Amino acid sequence: MAVLDDVIFWVLALLAVASGVMVFRFDSMARATYALLTSLLCVGGEVLLLGLDYLGVVIVLMMTIEMAIMAVFMVMYMMNPAGLMPMTMVHNKKGAAVICAAVFAALAAGILLAPWLSRRGRPSADPTMDLGLSLMGPQMLTMMTLGLALFATIVATVVLATRRGRYDRFGDDLKARTADDPVRGGMGR
Repeated sequence: MAVLDDVIFWVLALLAVASGVMVFRFDSMARATYALLTSLLCVGGEVLLLGLDYLGVVIVLMMTIEMAIMAVFMVMYMMNPAGLMPMTMVHNKKGAAVICAAVFAALAAGILLAPWLSRRGRPSADPTMDLGLSLMGPQMLTMMTLGLALFATIVATVVLATRRGRYDRFGDDLKARTADDPVRGGMGR
């Protein structure tokens, strides 16, 4: 199983880097968006390989939705969404190439020269909980409560922003529906 994990790791890593490079090679903003999505999905797959299932699934879902919305806006608002006219995604090519090469060399040197620790003991039974505690410390309960409060605020804002609800249209007796909507506008008319 470890050999299969290694193969999947390297395939995802190479695909992530290749699709990341393609973001800057495509003439089309829509194609560049989907190349970026491919790269980020590969990163999500790498996180899943690390055993952080929750975080990996969140990355995959978040990036898929984000890039789909971004592609729609690219097609709507960009001057050249389909790449019919030549364009470039890179400005200051020489400076960008120098910076990229330097950052890559520094990161590669860090990977190769860092004194990696070997595992002691067994992995945690709940890595998601441990990751949350490592990131948030004793404020984990506060952050979970804050997340629920923010979600409730979003839902309440959407509910309060609508002018009409189902009771405005049909009254309190929802079983006695009529074919005509008593209030103009909305779904009935």
